[in-house]
Amino acid sequence: MPACCGCEAAYRTALPQRYRRSSMPGTLTRANLADTMHKKLGFSRAESLDMIESLLQHIGDRMKAGENVKIAGFGTFMLREKNQRVGRNPKTGIEVPITPRTVVTFRASQILKDRVSGL
Repeated sequence: MPACCGCEAAYRTALPQRYRRSSMPGTLTRANLADTMHKKLGFSRAESLDMIESLLQHIGDRMKAGENVKIAGFGTFMLREKNQRVGRNPKTGIEVPITPRTVVTFRASQILKDRVSGL
């Protein structure tokens, strides 16, 4: 940080976005969710953060157990198996085998799609 004025806010706004420490505008974080629960439901900040962490842990545990997670009105997190395939290193052009793996996909519900599109 420049020592000339000591104004961190001015320094941060002068930096390109990719170099700023704060999260991107419009990014929903765990802290944002916990703060919303604190304000709207009256839980303490610590309780709200614990609930968010517990919810995310539970979703992760269910997916680790091989289950899909469906949240009505929001969408479905699904596990998908990808087979082994041959990839190519774009820099060298050498073919490299890509191992089979399980990936997480998300399919938005129609309600969420309508909400995002502004209908």
